[in-house]
Amino acid sequence: MASYGFVGAGAMAEAIIRGIVASKAEGVTIAAADPFPARHAVIAEAAPGAFTSTDNAEVLARSDLVVLAVKPQVMGSAMGTLSSSVDVARHLVVTIAAGISTAALEALLPAGARVVRVMPNTPCLCGETAAALCRGAKATDADVAAVRAMMTASGGQIFEVPEYQMDAVTGLSGSGPAYVYLMIEALADGGVRAGLPRPVALGLAAQTVYGSAKMVQHTGLHPGLLKDQVCSPGGTTIAGVHALEAGGFRAAIMDAVVAASTRSAELSKL
Repeated sequence: MASYGFVGAGAMAEAIIRGIVASKAEGVTIAAADPFPARHAVIAEAAPGAFTSTDNAEVLARSDLVVLAVKPQVMGSAMGTLSSSVDVARHLVVTIAAGISTAALEALLPAGARVVRVMPNTPCLCGETAAALCRGAKATDADVAAVRAMMTASGGQIFEVPEYQMDAVTGLSGSGPAYVYLMIEALADGGVRAGLPRPVALGLAAQTVYGSAKMVQHTGLHPGLLKDQVCSPGGTTIAGVHALEAGGFRAAIMDAVVAASTRSAELSKL
């Protein structure tokens, strides 16, 4: 049995909920609070039978594991009306807000509250999440196991890291899907520029990225070695790699991760 409650029912909460539903786990209940009725309809479609409300307290009353899925900029105001509803003995509080530390959240909750901080990403919608978590001062191994079960209900991976690494996680896997989508779009545009129909170019681009990621996971080989295996002397691939290097491709990706990580750290000071 697991009762999940979501305070905030935006895109990330929806993705986690859909992952939970897709796992077909038995005895699961889902409740979600959001100020926008349109989001209630989305959650009802994603999780038939789910309870939805505009009242956070009603959701907490139906939940043991509570996911705070609000923007970091409004976490303080949300907790102002929520903290009195948190039962320390019952509720495990999980935050997915970028930049909000476990200590900062614990300061807004009743003494002794169990907190776990998670940085997920949207591919949890299709059972391929890449996430990381860190535990607060009072969180137990059982709490971490419960969060792992929720986040990997339909697949994917979750890593436990020290909290000081969470901003880097945010910049890499939390924001990373956007970088990958840009790459897929660019690959498809290149295919169209080279003469392919758009549907064919997009299909090939998406499958190429997916298959390449699988190769990294399944072989355990360094990506540089896998890249070298594709680059024949004087061939087409090394010509393309040279063009990417000339355009600063790797440096641009690294800069994107660092920029997003820095912004995550800035959000903790808001």
